[in-house]
Amino acid sequence: MAGQPLNQPAEIPAELDRWNWGAFFLNWIWGIGNSTFIALLALIPVVNLIMIFVLGARGSRWAWRNRAWRDAEQFRKTQRNWAIAGLAVWVVSIGGCATMVGSIPFVLKGSDAFRMTMDAVRADTRVKAAIGDDVTDNFWVGGHLNVNANGAGDAQFSIPVHGATGKGTVFSHLVRNAGTWTTRLLVVRVDGVDAPIVLTNEDHVPIPGAAIGI
Repeated sequence: MAGQPLNQPAEIPAELDRWNWGAFFLNWIWGIGNSTFIALLALIPVVNLIMIFVLGARGSRWAWRNRAWRDAEQFRKTQRNWAIAGLAVWVVSIGGCATMVGSIPFVLKGSDAFRMTMDAVRADTRVKAAIGDDVTDNFWVGGHLNVNANGAGDAQFSIPVHGATGKGTVFSHLVRNAGTWTTRLLVVRVDGVDAPIVLTNEDHVPIPGAAIGI
């Protein structure tokens, strides 16, 4: 009959009714390509968290019903291509996020503020006595670093450190004016020691870690 879809009857064959990875990974993009416009619900915040699983579970049925397919093999190949494309997009996205997150410690450690912090810590005799002469920072460093175009800036660090005789965490806060960093707070909390080593506390703020037992 003229205009009749080639995939009649509309009921999908059992061997094709399986989880659809293309619909799961690419959701609304897959939906447009497969004339399954209910997938556009994946653009709605919160709803999208549920919709991607619904698409994965029912996507094959909807795609089979909503488009004309020459035969089962064409359907199978098309959905496989969508799955490969979706997986590639996710791998690239996750890799990009991982690269961005992994680069944060390098950005923080490459700053003058970080170097000032660690130089002061390594020079302090109390820190040497508690942790060792070879104070070394770990790879993962918490905090933030902001520098404006006018030369002003603000930096806060939470730096895990270790040495030959102990380990702990360095907390520091520095401000930048006219291109020069000034340390406002510098504290070292040694693991297993209640009293912190306070190198600088210009603003007399509460010592970091005291309330949470770090």
